[in-house]
Amino acid sequence: MIDLRSDTVTRPSPAMLEAMMQAKVGDDVFAEDETVNALQQYAADMFGMEAALFCPSGTMTNQIAIKIHTQAGEEIICHELSHVYLYEGGGIAFNSGCSARLISGNNGRFTAKDIEENINNEDIHFPRTSLVCVENTVNKGGGACWDLDELKKIKQVCTDRNLALHLDGARLFNAIVAKNQDPSLYGTIFNTISICLSKGLGAPVGSLLLGSKEHIYKAKRIRKVFGGGMRQAGFLAAAGLYALQNNIDRLEIDNNRAAIIAEALSKKYFIESTLPVETNIVIFKIKNEFLVENFLSNLQQHHIKAVSMGKNKVRFVMHLDITQSDFETLLHVIESMEMKMV
Repeated sequence: MIDLRSDTVTRPSPAMLEAMMQAKVGDDVFAEDETVNALQQYAADMFGMEAALFCPSGTMTNQIAIKIHTQAGEEIICHELSHVYLYEGGGIAFNSGCSARLISGNNGRFTAKDIEENINNEDIHFPRTSLVCVENTVNKGGGACWDLDELKKIKQVCTDRNLALHLDGARLFNAIVAKNQDPSLYGTIFNTISICLSKGLGAPVGSLLLGSKEHIYKAKRIRKVFGGGMRQAGFLAAAGLYALQNNIDRLEIDNNRAAIIAEALSKKYFIESTLPVETNIVIFKIKNEFLVENFLSNLQQHHIKAVSMGKNKVRFVMHLDITQSDFETLLHVIESMEMKMV
């Protein structure tokens, strides 16, 4: 089975499993797990930040960050396509008691000017704006990458207006590889950063929240409240450490394959459009006279899994468990596929 549903479906490689089995562990709630401590320090150093916290999921790291930077009754600014708004179970309201000011823009991105125009005035009728959330890459934007210069402008607005700035970097390393960037640049822009280890990097579980020592101290308290404290978590942390040390550069393969697949799809008569491909995600729209269900069924007959993104859209995600043979099979299936009109 060739599974294109997400880059979360990957399984640990033999080398990663060996690293997990050799992990030195302790009780992480007492901060005594050597491997967790090593992972946290390694990630913090990579981004030039003071500290990091290992958590079970990216949703938890994002929600902890929102809780750190806000008080109940305040408002955060994010894009209408953002993961923190669409796919985290209403956590902005449930966990932090905040509302969201949604911005529309180019494939999940907005500008510093957009931020300026959406900050509430100091008026008791309006919630106080306290946080801006950015997602890089943008999942629903087809893996779109943010321009660093625009992020720096957004940072300046946040500094001038006393707003915190958080990065949901679930697939940040795909952007870093695609744009040949130094991770430490992000550490100079954002107050907190969430990075996921269980997507393109191939670890089975886990995300990290990066920030100042003060922020991470607060994060530990919030993680406890959220039920995210773990004990001998080093077995999982070892997989994350292996991923950061070995699986970043190979993301270029996933990014390149996505571009090739998008080009093949664009030549098919039943495809209306594809979003611009910058990283490992391909989102495309099937023409209205064809059924998405039929397209997915056709793939299934060739042992290929994919998911609908709604409104006649489909998403393919490249990842490390797709072999060269799998990729060639996928390309052949696309190039030879025929579909009947409804």
